Amino acid sequence: MIDLMPASEEEAAALVRDHAERGRPLAICGGNSRAGFGNAVASEDRLRSTGLAGIVAYNPGEMVMTARSGTPLAEVEAALSQSGQMLAFEPMDHRPVMGTSGEPTIGGVFAANVSGPRRLVAGAARDSLLGVRFVNGRGEIIRAGGRVMKNVTGLDLVKLIAGSHGTLGFLTEVTFRVPPSAKTEQTVVLSGLNDAEAANAMAAAMALPLEVSSAAHLPLTVTWKFLAGNMPEGEATVLRIEGLAASVAVRVEKLAAAMSAFATVTRLDEPESRRLWREIRDVLPYADGTARPVWRVSVAPGTGHQLVAALRLEAGVDAFYDWQGGLVWMRMEAGPEAELVRRFIKVLGGGHATLIRASDEARAATAAFHPEPEAVAMLSRRVKEKFDPAGIFNPGKMG
Repeated sequence: MIDLMPASEEEAAALVRDHAERGRPLAICGGNSRAGFGNAVASEDRLRSTGLAGIVAYNPGEMVMTARSGTPLAEVEAALSQSGQMLAFEPMDHRPVMGTSGEPTIGGVFAANVSGPRRLVAGAARDSLLGVRFVNGRGEIIRAGGRVMKNVTGLDLVKLIAGSHGTLGFLTEVTFRVPPSAKTEQTVVLSGLNDAEAANAMAAAMALPLEVSSAAHLPLTVTWKFLAGNMPEGEATVLRIEGLAASVAVRVEKLAAAMSAFATVTRLDEPESRRLWREIRDVLPYADGTARPVWRVSVAPGTGHQLVAALRLEAGVDAFYDWQGGLVWMRMEAGPEAELVRRFIKVLGGGHATLIRASDEARAATAAFHPEPEAVAMLSRRVKEKFDPAGIFNPGKMG
């Protein structure tokens, strides 16, 4: 595959125009840290954003940053850390679970709408995105959105680009909100609850006026991997509270008292809490160096455990839960079992299952993204035709 790494937006536009005129497909990517994500793209040319790097504008007082799409995520996070700010949506690092290398980029984060445990209260990556610049399939440079939330010009366009996985345009620049980072955090750990009991406990915790920022349940199969140095008795249901030290201390006391009605309660102080949620974010139990299929399933919080219970009767599956049980990470012991997974999701009221990892053979035979209802699929095709009339951007990636 030939890597094309334009050093300017204009150069990128010229490359796209040339490929559009020739009808030659382009694989779109950033740092290539999610190589293999989605369906296979048939292209000999790969258009990469890594030549478009650097922070364009950042005034901590405005709590907004603009960066070129190929800017390494680590560079963005380092600049934010120096000013006591953060990416509220807590993007995961896919490299451990997918077995890839490369350097994650800020453009790649938004193109894939990557969101971590704090999504419960902070929203997804797209909810922090204020503006974009990108090259469409005609080789035109498009600007949408702005540097402040009050400027809503093109806001729907911004939302469309986020999570489109490079199928609608080649991102060149992103503008996004950067709120203050939490001064400290603690995690309340409930021990010994089964999956259904944990779902009830997490729902009760999120209903309290205590601003719980993250809620996850770790069955026995993964608890020892996450909490080897702080092993609870049995399964672990974990609830994170963040903020100013005095506020965190008070809210943790109240949360622990309320949760003692459900299970034995212990706590993790800041260092252990930060490590735990980073490992949950990056799905480290399944970063096992194998190609065993891993699914990322989004369902209603109350049905995640029902899905796993149903699948366990039919297939070998290991799982743990984030987002109050609404995000289920599942590792299959054999094949992906895509038909089975998606059939049970439909029976339980709907959701989305995305195949994150599998062998090359399994990927070739499995739709990586959840099939869209026909009305939605028709709308998606129309949007694709408007953005990329020649169909050169990541053809086939999303189905």
